[in-house]
Amino acid sequence: VQLQASGGGLVQAGGSLRLSCAASRIITSVLWQSDMNWYRQSPGNQRELVASITSGGTTVYADSVTGRFVISKDFSKKRVYLQMNSLKPEDTAVYYCNIRTPGRDYWGQGTQVTVSS
Repeated sequence: VQLQASGGGLVQAGGSLRLSCAASRIITSVLWQSDMNWYRQSPGNQRELVASITSGGTTVYADSVTGRFVISKDFSKKRVYLQMNSLKPEDTAVYYCNIRTPGRDYWGQGTQVTVSS
């Protein structure tokens, strides 16, 4: 399984970005059974869960992003998205996509998001 994240960049506070993560080399039936997640890690901090969408479509968000970020998925394209609105400087981090299959976790390479004040 390979995960390719994209969409990061530099944005001013209050702006928006949309992250995308494309999964390849994964059987669709396995993808259907998997949870898809976005994590982030900033320097000196542990990697934290930002948003999750379960195989059944239930979404969960970190308190710090609730109301500002939206996670979604498109099985036909084998993609998971993270729409980030009203960005704050504290959202600055490397964002990683993750797929949690019944057997194991897979991680993408990360995409840098920098929010300037």
